[in-house]
Amino acid sequence: MTTDSWATALDEHFQVFKQLSALEPRVRQAADLVSEALNNGGRVLVCGNGGSAADAQHFAAELTGRFERERPGLAAIALTTDTSALTAIGNDYGFEKIFARQLQALGCPGDVLLGISTSGHSANVLEAVQEGRSRGLTTLGLLGRDGGSLAAAVDMSLVVPADRTARIQEAHLFILHMLCTFIEDAL
Repeated sequence: MTTDSWATALDEHFQVFKQLSALEPRVRQAADLVSEALNNGGRVLVCGNGGSAADAQHFAAELTGRFERERPGLAAIALTTDTSALTAIGNDYGFEKIFARQLQALGCPGDVLLGISTSGHSANVLEAVQEGRSRGLTTLGLLGRDGGSLAAAVDMSLVVPADRTARIQEAHLFILHMLCTFIEDAL
């Protein structure tokens, strides 16, 4: 990486993060939805592809383990972790069904589904959202760019208004950490 690309990346990062202040009320509202579900015996189900799959796992781990405070573990499941289920469902039903099929088995009214997509157009996340809504789950989208088709499909979207995937992912991780902070504050 050259000095110019380093400086450019830092500048892009700072520009994206300056815009995140506008998302704070929505992030707090999303945390309230998750906290309410957890307090009422619901679970958080999380999905995404690639780096967003890693973010889904990271968020679920922060909830089931701990983020910054000692507290009981919270019910969170990353739908990205069971390779046998992912490959069987992908093989038998198609890749776009890998999360929706798991929601058929695991999702219950009162649960929350968080779909993560930097493009806002991930077909398998969209299928999961549609399945979640049909099963009575509250659906949240952590998205990028203009939110894509997922922004209109979820009950509540958190859209990072950036075009570069790396910058969106950096902001997504920050938002996930703030969700954890607000959830822990609410418990």
